[in-house]
Amino acid sequence: MDVAAFFGISLLVIVTPGQDTALTIRNSLLGGRRPGVFTAVGVSVGQAAWALATSAGLAAVIVAFEPAFVALKLAGAAFLVYLGAQALLAALRGGPVERRATHGALTARAAFRQGVLSNLGNPKMAVFFTSLLPQFGAESFAGLLALGLIFCSMTFVWLTAYAFGVARAGDVLRRPAIRRIFDAILGIVLVALGLRLATDRR
Repeated sequence: MDVAAFFGISLLVIVTPGQDTALTIRNSLLGGRRPGVFTAVGVSVGQAAWALATSAGLAAVIVAFEPAFVALKLAGAAFLVYLGAQALLAALRGGPVERRATHGALTARAAFRQGVLSNLGNPKMAVFFTSLLPQFGAESFAGLLALGLIFCSMTFVWLTAYAFGVARAGDVLRRPAIRRIFDAILGIVLVALGLRLATDRR
């Protein structure tokens, strides 16, 4: 197994901004460091589920069975569009930060749940894991699962760094004008990612 190649490919994929990154930034901006970190945990748990499914051969079944793949893809896309619409609505409403913080606070549990749903609703993870992991895991259950969990751990570290960074810049980012801009940008990004997921042919 070429460990360096695996880490290189994994790192490239993980640092490329996508829906999990956008969701982590959104939740860190909404609730601070704790929800951001729990979003990262949720995403990593979702990836671990995909790693387990890949190791057991279930992910390949989902990829091969078109109705299941499409249904999962559309559910994941709808979830992203929903979150994006919430962010856009927040940008349009604006209002004092204090009011939004008390009435729209994001709990760690909700952030975790969103992270899990975001990742599990992305069947491209099944395609990615079934194409990547067997190249390095000798197609054994233990080998595939170990590589998948390493990937999950790397993702958690990267997204947690995002959560800490956004939380540290929170005082600036939560200024009403800047917050509305961020809400609008993240809303557009999440909606665009959802639409792309829905229309992508794999």
